[in-house]
Amino acid sequence: MGVMTSWADRFRLRQYVKASLWIVPMIGLVLGALLAEAALAVDSADWPPSGWHYSATTASGVLTAIVGAMVALLGFVVTIGVLVVQQATGTLSPRYMRLWYRDRLQKAVLATFTGTFAFAFSLLRSIESASVPDLGVTLAGVAVAVSLVLLLIYLNRFTHSLRPVAVAELVARMGETVFTGGAAAIRGAAPRGAGAGAVPSDGSVLQIRTVRGGAIQAFDVPGLIAEAARHECVFVVTRLIGDFVPPGTVLVEVRGGTSRPDPKRVNGFIALGAERTIEQDPAFALRVLVDIAIRALSPAVNDPTTAVQVINYIEWFLHTVGTTRLPGRYVLADRGGDARLVLPGRDWDNYLELAVCEIRDYGGSSVQICRRLRAMLEGLLDALPPPQHPAVRTQLLLLQEAVEREFTDPARRSLAEQADHQGIGGQHPPVTGIRTIPGPPA
Repeated sequence: MGVMTSWADRFRLRQYVKASLWIVPMIGLVLGALLAEAALAVDSADWPPSGWHYSATTASGVLTAIVGAMVALLGFVVTIGVLVVQQATGTLSPRYMRLWYRDRLQKAVLATFTGTFAFAFSLLRSIESASVPDLGVTLAGVAVAVSLVLLLIYLNRFTHSLRPVAVAELVARMGETVFTGGAAAIRGAAPRGAGAGAVPSDGSVLQIRTVRGGAIQAFDVPGLIAEAARHECVFVVTRLIGDFVPPGTVLVEVRGGTSRPDPKRVNGFIALGAERTIEQDPAFALRVLVDIAIRALSPAVNDPTTAVQVINYIEWFLHTVGTTRLPGRYVLADRGGDARLVLPGRDWDNYLELAVCEIRDYGGSSVQICRRLRAMLEGLLDALPPPQHPAVRTQLLLLQEAVEREFTDPARRSLAEQADHQGIGGQHPPVTGIRTIPGPPA
């Protein structure tokens, strides 16, 4: 068997490839050299047309300039990447960088530049006084044009997408996609039939401990179900996705069964890494959104309007979560309908606390934040089903207590108690208790 055989190893490899900024450009470099060889092989005196033939001096100069330009453009893109890292860690959230590394456009730009470099450099060696790769030089010019267009798209993309509101929208969409996809997968694996969800509570329990430490990044749910079915037992996972576990932590409890599963094999269905990922962890997206909001509320930044814009997308995400049934514990079945896997999950209270608590604590002294949070919570009460209301009312009560604690002046307190979807300046009920300044006489 090879070194990397388990599902967890393959998952970590996929994560490395997705986050790597060198693998795709390296593929572009190799393809550029191979395309140069292909262009030399098909080059003939009959094509391109006579107007596209080049002298040896012209071809050499053009290709040399292309080689130098591609190296310079690569350095330019790397410089932009450094600036992105500085801005993301300074004004957004370091957690956002894990999502930015995966941007396909950036990798396509780098691959195009390295491919064009390799293509032009490979053609240079074939230039002689009596032999010029006319087709290759023409294709090199086309590659430069494509590279410039991609560079302009890249600059336009990151000029707009580095705004906090654009980042918030991107992260919220990713979190919503992961959440809806995960909810659908769990519903598809829910037990069917009377008594199918029963989990053995008596008998011996085999504890499977992790060998290495790290953050739980993902579970191979189909693999765990199949392994449990093979031993006719139930796997009870003890920790949430996103939890950090030290070595020796009990990750799985084995209930019942006709045979003893291999702990190493079971561990191979659970991926651990240095930090959380968004693949199976929609709460990680909410974590990033909250981080951006509280960073904007820090005294060093002091930008509550940015926090209000992020709250807009937090509210969007919460509306998606709140309309989905979240039991907090999922019992999944095999094809026969027998319970095989128990996964812990976050319930509505967990998501709501994550979304509101820190923003309320750091923004409790801001009139704008208090009004926007109240509007969000009241909107959730209006839109979500009654089972979700107690948690929302609890957060409204905590918000009211924070307002009373921070705003001792009755007029400012009355202002902070109003719900406003724009924080300040939006439509809200009339404020009472504030002296009205008379207008000019008619």
